[in-house]
Amino acid sequence: MVEPLETVDANWLIQQPRREPTWVVEDLMPTGLHLLTGAPKIGKSWLVLDLALCVSAGRPFWGYATRRCGVLYLALEDTLARIQGRMWGLSDTASERLYFALNSRSIADGLVDQLDDFAQNHEGTGLVIVDTLQKVRAPSRDSAYAADYGDVGALKGFADSRGLAVLAVHHTRKMGDADVFNTVSGTTGITGSADSTFVLAKQSRSSEYATLSLTGRDVEFQELKLRFNDCSWELIEKTSAEELAVREVPDCVLRVLDFIEDRGGEWRGSAAALMAEAGVEGVGASVFGKRLAQHSALMADRGVEYSRTHGREGSVLCLKRLA
Repeated sequence: MVEPLETVDANWLIQQPRREPTWVVEDLMPTGLHLLTGAPKIGKSWLVLDLALCVSAGRPFWGYATRRCGVLYLALEDTLARIQGRMWGLSDTASERLYFALNSRSIADGLVDQLDDFAQNHEGTGLVIVDTLQKVRAPSRDSAYAADYGDVGALKGFADSRGLAVLAVHHTRKMGDADVFNTVSGTTGITGSADSTFVLAKQSRSSEYATLSLTGRDVEFQELKLRFNDCSWELIEKTSAEELAVREVPDCVLRVLDFIEDRGGEWRGSAAALMAEAGVEGVGASVFGKRLAQHSALMADRGVEYSRTHGREGSVLCLKRLA
């Protein structure tokens, strides 16, 4: 007999107190499964080791508060000597709550059981780092998407069942993309299963500066400007929410804002006339009108009131500079 579905009714749910995420690193990493991706040799292992040292000791990480807890670091591409050398470069002390393993089973061959056994025997484990994801995967006859989703889903299931965070280190592909999250190697089955994704990227291989972009279910999209200095990544700038919002504004809207700023007062006319006067190119009149409507709230924040009326002469766009 098939077991019945377990359900909750909407009226009960809407009246329940909000359940806030449980943070391992406040505002950056709650419990769940997370991906840290970047090009090979870019410095991902330095970053996650520094994170492991901070979390296991309860020290702030880049100024973000951490929850002091046990950490298991699967350093599957390293040696103990290499890990030791990195720790010497990062810190003078280390916590007894930080453990390393150089070998493990694959996801298909019992890794989750190994992780579960470790968590059961080490009370207070709050973070597991898998460096790298590819080292715990095995060939599969499934489609690429199904294999990606299955492997990452297994790690997420473990994280959720234990109420801890799993951070899997992964690679980006060589081909770039305007959206950095599209550079994650593999199918969308990988990023779709994860609770959040971090992408570490440099403008050039030799640069000491990098951008860490992150997005997720419980974290807002952020961009952190980092510098690799004296063996560790240090935070030098956090892009503000306002700056990130402006990036999403189409060029045609920005041109209209500049046009009204220079002109002042009030403007009325057709979409075609406004496009001509504001120097808007590369977009049709209907799409242009849609973009103005979509970003009317931002325009109001910038001191420009946008409205649209219909009369005998057709559709009329109205722009008014607010006092």
